[in-house]
Amino acid sequence: MASVYTEGRSREWLKIKVHQEDEFVILGYTQPSGSREYFGSLLLGAYHNQKLQYVGKVGTGFTRDVLASLYRKFQPLQWKRQPVGDFPRIPHATFLSPKLVAQIAYTEWTKDRRLRHPVFLGLRDDKDPKDVVLPEAVEHH
Repeated sequence: MASVYTEGRSREWLKIKVHQEDEFVILGYTQPSGSREYFGSLLLGAYHNQKLQYVGKVGTGFTRDVLASLYRKFQPLQWKRQPVGDFPRIPHATFLSPKLVAQIAYTEWTKDRRLRHPVFLGLRDDKDPKDVVLPEAVEHH
């Protein structure tokens, strides 16, 4: 059935959010702001040609308990240097040894290989960070 697009809600057109999930290596975190405690966002990456690439940050999907638990896990993993070479300048970022893997939901990839609308779902203790590779569709962007 064909229909003409009309602005607003109608029974003819449905808006459907596409939801994808993947694993990403946690590369670090940003400082908290406002009333948030522990950290602001997680900095994420994935391997491409055996090198870690930055894919964006995620700042939603955390409860206070999850923020506290992750923050405790981060302390022994702190690094003085950036884990990837193509890292954007993020003031006051804390970098981590790439040992933790996060499950992330997102809507799509941007043209510059960044996650759009990412949401933290949890840690993946069953995944080796070295096995977290950039999805093939993104490689060809």
